Amino acid sequence: MAAVQSSTAASDIFAALNAQAKGSSTVDDATSTSEAVQNRFLKLLVTQLKNQDPLNPLDNAAVTTQISQINTVTGIEKLNATLETLLNTYNEGQAMQAAGLIGKSVMVAGSKLALADGEAIGGVNLAGAADSVKLTILDAAGKVVQSQALGAREAGSFAFDWDGKTDTGSIAPAGNYTFKVDAVRGGEKVAAEALQIGTVSALVKGKAGFQLELGGQGRVDFDKVEQIL
Repeated sequence: MAAVQSSTAASDIFAALNAQAKGSSTVDDATSTSEAVQNRFLKLLVTQLKNQDPLNPLDNAAVTTQISQINTVTGIEKLNATLETLLNTYNEGQAMQAAGLIGKSVMVAGSKLALADGEAIGGVNLAGAADSVKLTILDAAGKVVQSQALGAREAGSFAFDWDGKTDTGSIAPAGNYTFKVDAVRGGEKVAAEALQIGTVSALVKGKAGFQLELGGQGRVDFDKVEQIL
């Protein structure tokens, strides 16, 4: 009996796998998983080994490489499944945390300052420690209403109160104002981000995650909350 001529390398096995996959239009989704591919690969490999030409055997190095690739694909698929599970768990936890903020005040990026009943609260986030922090409050026309020194501050976020008094000592009317912050350390400017206060009225799920509805201040991403008051 003539020996079976086998010049087929491991790469031919994968070619056969691909041809089989493309030629099967009625196979269900399960056959496209890495487990099904691995089973077909091993079946074809065993067939090749049984019928290989002793004088022209399969290349061991090539076969080993292809088996490693199959294992890598399987490992990646399992890793992706694990990451997806972790992501779902994280999203559920984020939803629970965000829901707990409804009715509470949060501090987010923004320079709006609402004065009501003689009180307004804002915040500042400093990139570094500052020797001096100056707060400037402006009205709707951009006119300075009041300026005050907030003193030396450490890096990070903090809140401040405004009693509604102007630089002249009079009481500013209730309404919406804006503010800006200037910070310095040793004569050099320190990056200072203005933070505004908003009350969470609802939780909205978006494509990128959960958002908090802050009424007239719009929506902000849950992970943009700097502080909960």
